[in-house]
Amino acid sequence: MAKPGLDGHDRGAKVIARALRDAGFEVVYTGLHQTPEQVVQAVVDEDADAVGLSLLSGAHLVLVPRVIELLAAAGRSDVLVIVGGIIPDADIPVLQAQGVGQVFTPGTALSEIGSWLEAALDARESAVNS
Repeated sequence: MAKPGLDGHDRGAKVIARALRDAGFEVVYTGLHQTPEQVVQAVVDEDADAVGLSLLSGAHLVLVPRVIELLAAAGRSDVLVIVGGIIPDADIPVLQAQGVGQVFTPGTALSEIGSWLEAALDARESAVNS
């Protein structure tokens, strides 16, 4: 889980990180005010399968594509990118077209996030092992 940009509100990211941890995922939370470079470095250092980006600041159309670009440059375009936060409906298909696996907005059930992530990671693993 990462909070890229200048957004200083991370309660939601912490709640989701805890819920995913309780569901059996290994979760690393990078903290507030991360640059896209810091987020990608954490992904590389932790050999992460997925990265959740929490954005409330409105900078998602700038920060998310930059993270995706840097992941590709680091040879980690295989990382599943998930976005959550205040994302206008019109921006969701834009983010998905750029490579975001799923966008979760406020009110999404924590169990839905965990179930979706588990299924997406299982499907990715099955495709790699086929």
